[in-house]
Amino acid sequence: MKCILFILFMTTAASIQAQTNIAFEVSFTEPQAHYVDVEMKYKSTRPILSYQPSTIKMPVWTPGSYLVREFSKNVEGLQAWGGKGNLLKTEKTAKNTWAVYDNPGEQVTVKYRVYANEISVRTSFVDVSHAFLSPTGIFMYVDNTINNPTTVTIKPFKNWTKISTGLEPVSGKPNMFQAVDFDILFDSPIEVGNQDIFEFTAAGVKHEVAMYGGGNYNKEALQRDMAKIVTEETIVFGENPNKRYVFIVHNFQSYGGGLEHLNSTVLGASRMNYTNEKDYKGFLGLVAHEYFHLWNVKRLRPKALGPFDYTAENYTPNLWIAEGFTAYYDNLMLRRTSFYSPEKYLDLIAGDISAVENQPGNRVQPVSEASLDAWIKYYRPNENSKNSTISYYDKGSLIGMIMDLEIIGATKGQKSLDDVMKAMYEEYYKKQKRGYTDAEFKVMAEKVAGKSLDKIYADYINGTNPINYPDYLGYAGLLLSNENQGKNTPYLGIASAVKEGQLTITHVSRGKAAWKDGLNVNDEIVGIDGYRITSVDELDKMISSKKVGDKINVLISRDGILQTIEITLTANPNAKYKITVDDKASPEQLAVRKKWLKL
Repeated sequence: MKCILFILFMTTAASIQAQTNIAFEVSFTEPQAHYVDVEMKYKSTRPILSYQPSTIKMPVWTPGSYLVREFSKNVEGLQAWGGKGNLLKTEKTAKNTWAVYDNPGEQVTVKYRVYANEISVRTSFVDVSHAFLSPTGIFMYVDNTINNPTTVTIKPFKNWTKISTGLEPVSGKPNMFQAVDFDILFDSPIEVGNQDIFEFTAAGVKHEVAMYGGGNYNKEALQRDMAKIVTEETIVFGENPNKRYVFIVHNFQSYGGGLEHLNSTVLGASRMNYTNEKDYKGFLGLVAHEYFHLWNVKRLRPKALGPFDYTAENYTPNLWIAEGFTAYYDNLMLRRTSFYSPEKYLDLIAGDISAVENQPGNRVQPVSEASLDAWIKYYRPNENSKNSTISYYDKGSLIGMIMDLEIIGATKGQKSLDDVMKAMYEEYYKKQKRGYTDAEFKVMAEKVAGKSLDKIYADYINGTNPINYPDYLGYAGLLLSNENQGKNTPYLGIASAVKEGQLTITHVSRGKAAWKDGLNVNDEIVGIDGYRITSVDELDKMISSKKVGDKINVLISRDGILQTIEITLTANPNAKYKITVDDKASPEQLAVRKKWLKL
């Protein structure tokens, strides 16, 4: 009898779970106060003989932004009702978890409110002009039903007339959308309001651009230029896996950033910067970056990045590929589409090299470790971060560049990093339908290159040795020079800013004069050598009037106590790199350059 009951127990539980469809309704009764009203309906999956309550959870982070953000902190007033309209007991059991004391198989309605007042591409924001819903901070799920289908019905506020999202609409149901599971729901941001919408088709895919916030953008120019980027990036992978793609663009007075999704992206822009050539190309670079992610990260991904655990950190040492290579390709796409000249592109590469090599943390933290530490360091920088960390975006981009040049050089222009990315996409996303390991990426890259990449991995990825840029650029007949070479400029080694009328030290650079002689972050600089200093400009002029080796007396206030610290000025070690062509480049080098820069 116990066996029969157990089988009945398991069969009933399985059948209930299989038929469960979780439905959400979202409305806005107080948008002026930044609130979202959420109603969630589900059929209880509790086994008939169980006395345990159902458990509902809210994610603590959003994919693509590697920080636990504790979205449940914004949830208020959660209540639940049974199928007969009876109020059910609910209990919060953890930071993002609620117990609902429902009955097995009954229809349950859960209602709660979410405070949404954080403007970013990864968090929800609501006011009377529009609503941006970042799903991981809005929608909960019943434990163990993450693979169940969901629907979302949007009830726009008053005169809001438009909804932009990558979610599929439900036929015959206005403002209702569907997702096959919560991974799709959580990966589909929603814009509701009166956004300006225009479209273009590229690579056989219909693209919607939803512009919120106004601005001086030119629709025709964006349609043309964004299509070029889409087409060029599709060439890398040989196919575009979407039938439809949505760009949600938030235009504010001063804004930036982006976050990738499976068939959409959210971009931040400054509304009046579209007519500025530099800023416009910067926006196109952002488009190129986030769109490249629809392959690299959203489909071709490190093994740890899917299926996701939405309740905790998901660690990977490969963000230097996932984000860094994407950062490499964004400007490269602008070169391939001729938005950047070869000379401009090389200037950007030189600037990237300068930025990474001038950061002391580049000699402290390997880029693979920076990837793993994203959860605790990258999104939580402090005054010492530049001394102890390196960006997996910036360093990863340069790793992408040297690996690309190594492959092009080794194969005499026949192969490139493109071939690695396409082969990985075909093997792990399409064929094996899983993420890759660090070792698997290395094996594929070496297969394409036809040679070992041990040095790149040991010295530059898992180590902190200086990258030998001249060797890699030399494959393309390019020369790297330091325009600061030979200059003997005095250097204090701090960053400072005026805060509440006080000139305050905000950063002390590792190993430089101020570091060695004892200036600290948060010290107020009062004067130097008997002269009052009140601004960053005055400080710079004072230091530039000295010579390397001079001793200066810096009067500071530290925790309200005045003291004088003697500093011996050292030479500015920071490099300013420039890349130029080698007039004596061989035909082989010219072939590599032509392949790399698409000349």
